[in-house]
Amino acid sequence: MVLSAAHEHKEHAPRQAGCVVITCSDTRTAASDTSGYRIMHMLKDAGHSVLSYQLVKDESSKIKSAIKKAVANKKVQAIIINGGTGIAKRDSTFEAIEGLLEKKLDGFGEVFRALTYQEIGSPAIMTRATAGTYKGRIIFSTPGSENAVKLAMDKLILPELGHILQQLSK
Repeated sequence: MVLSAAHEHKEHAPRQAGCVVITCSDTRTAASDTSGYRIMHMLKDAGHSVLSYQLVKDESSKIKSAIKKAVANKKVQAIIINGGTGIAKRDSTFEAIEGLLEKKLDGFGEVFRALTYQEIGSPAIMTRATAGTYKGRIIFSTPGSENAVKLAMDKLILPELGHILQQLSK
């Protein structure tokens, strides 16, 4: 019964979303940002549009500014951020996003860490992947490694993006 209801919800969910991809890094360049490009390709392959891409320094003010710029565009429904989710001194993506989120989707980080644990073991506890809503948009924040991005996109973001947008429109 529960699976049937979830399936029915997804059947009526939007199939296409306007997305923004933001990479937070002090070391990557547009030429070396394989994770950002992976996200964009996976979104496009799934039928979504990438409305913009930005590479920003891993600084809270720059990350917040990029998010606020993205939500100023009415066509933007989802923001996918990669990088800066660790515990190093320079990792500030989590703090920037955490302060903006209106509703947190704690399950995203919890399930992401569980899936990561299955792949790499105990280092999974060091990721601060998170998701939530801001001004009617969904924001996902993943680690910056290409494997982490692929895992989050394949297992969590792409399967639920339309369903999340459907729920946000209610």
